[in-house]
Amino acid sequence: MGMSSEPTAPVSSDVRKVSFDDTRGAFAHLSNQELRFSYWVFKLMNSPLVVKISSQLGLLALKLHLPVTWMIKATIYRQFCGGESIVDSRKSVQKLGNAGIGAILDYSVEGLSHEKDLEGTANELLQVLHEAEDDPNIPIGCMKLSGIARFALLEKVSSKVQLTAEEQAEWERAQGRLERICEKAASLGVPMYIDAEETWIQPAIDQLAETMMQRFNSKRAIVFTTLQMYRHDRLAYFGKLIERARAEKFRLGVKLVRGAYLEKENERARSKGYPTPMQASKANTDQDYDGALDLALKHLDCVEICAGTHNEASCMLLVEHMRQKGLPNNHPHIYFSQLYGMSDYMSYNLSGSGYNVTKYLPYGPVKATVPYLIRRAEENTAIAGQMSKELRMIQQEQARRKTS
Repeated sequence: MGMSSEPTAPVSSDVRKVSFDDTRGAFAHLSNQELRFSYWVFKLMNSPLVVKISSQLGLLALKLHLPVTWMIKATIYRQFCGGESIVDSRKSVQKLGNAGIGAILDYSVEGLSHEKDLEGTANELLQVLHEAEDDPNIPIGCMKLSGIARFALLEKVSSKVQLTAEEQAEWERAQGRLERICEKAASLGVPMYIDAEETWIQPAIDQLAETMMQRFNSKRAIVFTTLQMYRHDRLAYFGKLIERARAEKFRLGVKLVRGAYLEKENERARSKGYPTPMQASKANTDQDYDGALDLALKHLDCVEICAGTHNEASCMLLVEHMRQKGLPNNHPHIYFSQLYGMSDYMSYNLSGSGYNVTKYLPYGPVKATVPYLIRRAEENTAIAGQMSKELRMIQQEQARRKTS
């Protein structure tokens, strides 16, 4: 299946104008009970202190093998994950599909180091692609390189330190896994997003992503790289990628995000005494993110993008730029994306107005997904007003239902 390579019939922006204030459309997929549950989750997440303490206690409890997985599964896991397996996730995939929203199945197991486990992740990603082939509600796949290559190895390759013979063989096996996945994606016509990770392993990821794009994106973007715009060097890097794509005649697939490791990045830079790779301010990040959107639209003849963001201003900016350029809402080379369980008031209203929308739908064993869930909670709690906005929208919908 995957994303269409040709535009479908244009959708009039004037007739189907998007609004993020429509709570009825945003929460039509939730029962009153489900809406109350979401309210309770976001109420807890609205306190950074509660999130920090709960995260630390959750990790400690798992480390001590205390029986807390049931509690995690019944709360934050239920809100933000599709299930423990692909089969478990099908109900959530269908629910999103009913609203015209695509699911990106995200196997959220990370930090593996044994070859058997890395190979197992690669096989799981191949299964995701086969699931996407059979289900039009799964237009795209995604992966983390650290799921199929040992983190320390990615770090060593990124630092350009010479590998031992054993490490070189390990690196070749990791590249082989990625090639198998990208070859399968290309044969099935299902795009694959390669997620960005920590800056000290990102050079190796960039190298592999560029190689795969050059190899498999001759006619359309099958392999996508991810740019974290909280890095001050990514807008310039995006420009260089466009130049390379034009010179080597391949289509550039790019997912644009702000970033998920801000505190971790700054702390490492401080402790090791090097300049932080992060932007000097949130305003600079926003400026570069919006600049990247503008750059992509100027080069749509060779660039396909996914705007992965919970930022309303950036979404509306992209909507407005598309309108000004006379692009159909459902242009096949422009996707919006948010995380499952968050910003439904954006996702569902964008989809209802005819835009291409996806949700990242994490799945995997409860214990294995905890690092992902904690990162999501901390990242989105840190976004100024995000949790308050989620709460306010839910409260407005609850009030509307009571009076209707």
